[in-house]
Amino acid sequence: MTTDQLSRTFAALADPTRRAILTRLSAGEATVNELAEPFPMSLPAVSRHLKVLEQAGLITRGRTRQWRPCRLEAKPLEDVSDWVGAYRRFWDGGFDRLEEHLKGLTGDA
Repeated sequence: MTTDQLSRTFAALADPTRRAILTRLSAGEATVNELAEPFPMSLPAVSRHLKVLEQAGLITRGRTRQWRPCRLEAKPLEDVSDWVGAYRRFWDGGFDRLEEHLKGLTGDA
């Protein structure tokens, strides 16, 4: 994955409406109308959010007759998780060192 793709993914995830749409899609496919239902915005506004998610590779839109289901594409989220995972190892290492230091202070070593 390129840095540009990671940037597009993070930019798409920066908006709470788009994150809510992804949360809904994690439960299964949905139409634009179904996705728009909980939001106090127009269908064109929801469609613009979907376009950003689609351009980031986070969703795909199919076509079954008149029905255009949207579905979650997890690969970009996996890439974000991998990127964050490198820092998780850093944080965990820091916590491990802190734990050892605290044990040394209390004599529990």
